[in-house]
Amino acid sequence: MDKLWLKQYPAGVPAEIDVNQYETVSQVLEESMKKYAARTAFVCMGKSISYAQLDTVSRNLGAWLQSRGLAPGARVALMMPNIMQYPVCVAAVLRAGYVVVNINPLYTPRELEHQLKDSGAEAIVIIENFATTLEKVIANTPVKHVVVAAMGDLLGGLKGTLVNLVVRKVKKMVPDFSLPGSLRFNAAVAQGGSLTLKPATRTREDVAFLQYTGGTTGVSKGATLLNRNIVANMLQVEAWMQPAINTHTDVQHNFVCALPLYHIFALTVCNMIGMRTGSCNLLIPNPRDIPGFVKELSTFKFNVFPCLNTLFNALAHNPEFAKLDFSSLKISLGGGMATQRAVAEKWMALTGSAIVEGYGLSETSPVATCNVANLKGFTGTIGLPVSSTEIVIRDEDGKDMPLGEAGEICIRGPQVMAGYWNRADETAKVMTADGFFKSGDIGVMDADGSTRIVDRKKDMVLVSGFNVYPSEVEEVVMNCPGVLEAAAIGVPDEHSGEVVKLFIVRKDPALTESAVQDFLKEQLTGYKRPKYIEFRTDLPKTPVGKILRRELRPKS
Repeated sequence: MDKLWLKQYPAGVPAEIDVNQYETVSQVLEESMKKYAARTAFVCMGKSISYAQLDTVSRNLGAWLQSRGLAPGARVALMMPNIMQYPVCVAAVLRAGYVVVNINPLYTPRELEHQLKDSGAEAIVIIENFATTLEKVIANTPVKHVVVAAMGDLLGGLKGTLVNLVVRKVKKMVPDFSLPGSLRFNAAVAQGGSLTLKPATRTREDVAFLQYTGGTTGVSKGATLLNRNIVANMLQVEAWMQPAINTHTDVQHNFVCALPLYHIFALTVCNMIGMRTGSCNLLIPNPRDIPGFVKELSTFKFNVFPCLNTLFNALAHNPEFAKLDFSSLKISLGGGMATQRAVAEKWMALTGSAIVEGYGLSETSPVATCNVANLKGFTGTIGLPVSSTEIVIRDEDGKDMPLGEAGEICIRGPQVMAGYWNRADETAKVMTADGFFKSGDIGVMDADGSTRIVDRKKDMVLVSGFNVYPSEVEEVVMNCPGVLEAAAIGVPDEHSGEVVKLFIVRKDPALTESAVQDFLKEQLTGYKRPKYIEFRTDLPKTPVGKILRRELRPKS
């Protein structure tokens, strides 16, 4: 392939980016904190934090972490929603020379325990709302140091106190917990204020993030993202956005950050690129509260709007959202799941901004392809490979397919992970000898170099941008009393793109759907739980007894 997509690049977008501009992610962050010291970095619940304040608080927390005796490269888990402590913690962990392990705060004890053990995390910063989850499993993990954050920690005296009071006493969102030896977030920052942050000797080849993705074997795997991977994708996406939003000016731009920062899309596109460009991020802790979300937007002049199809859709159907001023909106970025034409057209009609759809995975830091930033309408494609990135379409034997023919989308570029954490066997399955990552998605490349996804090779289900692996759901439900056999598949859903459907053969004829759902509620986080359960007398199998999920899928 002669990189035919380069002919479609808008003026000003380079074919290649200089991946050696920075050694580490923390170097990028520290540069921005000094260069944009007077600017607002993040806004959350009506309170803002400047780049200078972010510099100070993250330095203090980083110094406190170093005082715990953690060795360079130690893993530190972060388990919280979009609150200001999150970007502070990311900067602190990286500046101290450690590795960030992002964890979904809604994880069940079983899911949390696996990720802490697999990553070898020795420390965790967790919001108090979910501390009870950690309490149940901490004894089985390597975690030695626990910092407990509260919603109001960085909101200032009176406001912080009021927010914590409402969260704890009025809304009763903080179950009782006991974590002996844990320290409160503000106390850790205060203690670090009297300590010195020692310069971390990390290189571009050192790990910056362990970003966990589902496992085809039912075991979640950590995509090992090196400093150079994250730095590369930061620079790639920044370069790609230039036709719509020039970040090389003295004008500050405002990002809407409603997607969870523990997810790779928001982590790179909001937190990292936002800070790299001296922008301001509006953090939305609970985007499911659409009226509350819209109220926050009404006070914020936004320029960059990264979002999922489901959230674009929910906002576009909210009457109050339609009353907002969209004159400053320069680019709407869609990712995490396929953008639907109806949603894109409604969003365009309402805001005047086309949804620029991109594609990527945790394994690619995440952006691999994207529609051009100055897009005028819906394309139905995932766009072109971004700068310094190659896409090839290959068959089962690894042979390149001609244009217009379907095959597996394979990606090569500086943003592709080093491999799966401590899983050489799993890494070997997805990395080719010539350096391409096998995505598991089936696509077709058009004559202009843009790609359309037509199918998925893996059994993975994509629920609102989150990966769900049927094998994990099946493995869990098989422990439910009364279940003889089980199979999980993904079925189309108007709101989430896909949802899980579970087929069960009963061992106990009295087993009910509600009993199964009650059992799964304790074992699987919300998006992994089946929306539909169907009981059957048997399941389709191969001659050797392997369940055929494809036979259970709805016929198109």
